[in-house]
Amino acid sequence: MSQKGHKRRLRPKHKLLAAMSALVLGGGGVVIVAQGAFAGQDSRNAPVTATIDCPDVGDKLENVPDQARGEVDANLAKLDTQVADAYQQLSSGRAQGKALLGGLKQQRDKTITSLSDALGKAGQKPAGLQGLSACVMKEAAAADPADEPALANGADAAAKQGAPQQQQQQQQQAKGGPARSDFVAINTVKPNVRKPAARGGASTGSFAVQCGRNENGHFNPDNVIVAPGVSNGAHHMHDYVGNKTTDAFSTNNSLAQSGTTCTNGDQSTYYWPVLRLRDGKAEKDAKAPGGGQDANIGTILKPKQVTIEFKGSPVSKVAAMPRFMRIITGDAKALTNGNANANASWSCTGFENRQLKDKYPVCPKGSDVVRTFNFQSCWDGKNIDSANHRTHVAFADNNGNCKKGFKAIPQLVQRIVYSVPPGSRFAVDSFPEQLHKPVTDHGDFINVMSNGLMAGAVRCINDGRACR
Repeated sequence: MSQKGHKRRLRPKHKLLAAMSALVLGGGGVVIVAQGAFAGQDSRNAPVTATIDCPDVGDKLENVPDQARGEVDANLAKLDTQVADAYQQLSSGRAQGKALLGGLKQQRDKTITSLSDALGKAGQKPAGLQGLSACVMKEAAAADPADEPALANGADAAAKQGAPQQQQQQQQQAKGGPARSDFVAINTVKPNVRKPAARGGASTGSFAVQCGRNENGHFNPDNVIVAPGVSNGAHHMHDYVGNKTTDAFSTNNSLAQSGTTCTNGDQSTYYWPVLRLRDGKAEKDAKAPGGGQDANIGTILKPKQVTIEFKGSPVSKVAAMPRFMRIITGDAKALTNGNANANASWSCTGFENRQLKDKYPVCPKGSDVVRTFNFQSCWDGKNIDSANHRTHVAFADNNGNCKKGFKAIPQLVQRIVYSVPPGSRFAVDSFPEQLHKPVTDHGDFINVMSNGLMAGAVRCINDGRACR
């Protein structure tokens, strides 16, 4: 809403989007200076950008037969690539408005038809998927160019040094990063963390796993859970600890035969999107898929500390997780999907009773940035995965109870700490059209603990002991 006394009128929404699809700032995104307030900002020339909002087909799938899963997963990955390519056309000015959305709809129509046919052959053809092919433009708060002088200076320096045009454009594309309104000083946030009190029969112990900080340099833009067999299925770079060989082509057998960075022999794979400084510097992946090719630019920050811990339930004992169980927490597409599955938790050391879901924290001097991933702690007791990678697990309610038909399992909690230079802008890697928004943060986990190790973890947790 505009501020009181503000006399200029907002443009109608469809006109604003039309204007956004026609203006390009430095090859780095479709940007217009709003005439009114937007996304919690006031009306002081807050930049607004357009992105592409498409229905998430994968999220609608609750039952995919095993014989159709490979073809379905490949088509879902193709849908993600089509959206990423369309956003790149939009941000570079190569395509605009109706023509762009029309072409994207045609591509999605064909892919969704192929996906539906695969399900039909397996006897599970769902209704209504074809209605998910149309996409729209979505408004979002954009980065203010004045907030990213390092990026602008980096592009200027690259031009003066005769860097290839592609490299200059990649550095400029980084301007499509987080907006000023995506950051908030952590000391202005009120404490908001509530933990249910333990009751009789609670499992109060913990089991910690030491897996390092990715000293091995294990990075790739794959996602073996969501897009198995597809290179660059995530369109953003992932940091890995634990299992040493995880990539898009990993199988249960290959994971079970792999080495691990974990000191207790845990072969599980733990991964999350990298965090980058918005410093205009070219990383090793500046020209690679998942990096510069997908608008993820800047210096990758190495975690200062990674803590992996499994915790109990405040109301019951926990049951063992089955080997090869997959869990995703958070939603990499939360900017366009909405917050229903978002589970980002951003904070600062010394302030972790204040967690942010849709903002990056600005930490005071001497305090570090913290990302915390609290995974789902209830399981349906049958499935190690589900078609949408969500319905086989669930979060406990506010009192710690699992819903009917689900049982408590050890809750994975990942805590990742970063030392961020004072005053620096940073952003999480994301799908290009998700604009590096903090709400899109997410974590992924495949349990590859041996049955014996998992049984030991469960005993520690249920007996109320802290084990390492």
